[in-house]
Amino acid sequence: MTKSRIRAAKPDTQPHFDYFYDKPGSLPGTLNIGVDAQPPVIVLIDYNEADATRQTLATPEECLPYLDTESVSWVDVQGLGSEDILQRLGQVFNLHPLVLEDIVNVPQRPKVEDDYEDHLVMIARMVIPKESGGFHSEQVSFILGKHYLLTVQEEPEHDCFEQVRQRIRYNKGSVRKLGADYLAYTLIDSIIDGFFPVLEAYGEQMEDLEDEVITKPTRQTLNKIYRVRRELLNLRRAIWPQRDAIAMLIRDDNDSLISDRVQVYLRDCYDHAVQILDMVETYRELTSGLMDVYLSAVSNKMNEIMKLLTVVSSIFIPLTFIAGVYGMNFNTEKSPWNMPELNWYWGYPLCLAAMVATAAGLIYFFWRRGWFENFSDVQDRTSRKRG
Repeated sequence: MTKSRIRAAKPDTQPHFDYFYDKPGSLPGTLNIGVDAQPPVIVLIDYNEADATRQTLATPEECLPYLDTESVSWVDVQGLGSEDILQRLGQVFNLHPLVLEDIVNVPQRPKVEDDYEDHLVMIARMVIPKESGGFHSEQVSFILGKHYLLTVQEEPEHDCFEQVRQRIRYNKGSVRKLGADYLAYTLIDSIIDGFFPVLEAYGEQMEDLEDEVITKPTRQTLNKIYRVRRELLNLRRAIWPQRDAIAMLIRDDNDSLISDRVQVYLRDCYDHAVQILDMVETYRELTSGLMDVYLSAVSNKMNEIMKLLTVVSSIFIPLTFIAGVYGMNFNTEKSPWNMPELNWYWGYPLCLAAMVATAAGLIYFFWRRGWFENFSDVQDRTSRKRG
């Protein structure tokens, strides 16, 4: 088994996450455990409107007494580092081997599978912003039953479900008054809302990049734009199929697992996913525009340099001509027309004065044409914008 991931050429860039694929000829349902995967921790939160308990389970079999009760049982598995525990977890929850393979062999494309009688499967992708910039992405799998919800997280370090846990603990909102389908909605909504802080950070980066592109574009600026564009592509690849998965939940005809009341909430979640996708597309277009502005700014900067060199060359060309003419060795004794100025008493000062007058005249001419007023229209627009 192999895992397909396209790595970036530089360590400071966000890598493209490619979807997992099986090695040709491998057996269906084979689990691929990453060498860096951490051992799974099974956390059970069982609650009803009156009470809620939370405990850490040592084995998957300890979940069995909670699956058929009237209370809602949330089994949260954090980590994919033990094939034995994951296989036993599949037996406890009666998971198809291919479903277990989708849960374990990450990353998978976000999707919904509703072909099973007693449960519904959803694969989602959760993003968490990094303090150093960019975002962390991991897969979260949902197995929704009548009175239980199984979630399997790729890694235990990053999580956006803490607010939901607090709502269950302190009985805030409607989470303890409704069933497991509403719990699934709240978790999915937390995942979707987790995209907004990431996009907000990218919005601030875009503003900084816009100022940098206009005022002082460098090669590092282009690298920043390219990195942001790659990361936005990763966000698009995460939210696009996730939006379609939520749409499938809304259109799901299995009323025994998702009630009509929860489908109303899912429609709001779908609207948020569409809004995120629109923001991602807008930011990607802005990065394309920033690349065009960068190329234009670099071209303008080159034009300014060429303009300055042209002015300097235009001033010194006639001076070089004068110096070249009087640098020729003519014999004034042979003819009075062979540079009689060489024998003048004030010849040298007059030559210098002619050079100064020529240079001053050219500078005045360029000034009258407006060449010295503003070497950069872009910088002029920037100063007016900031003012």
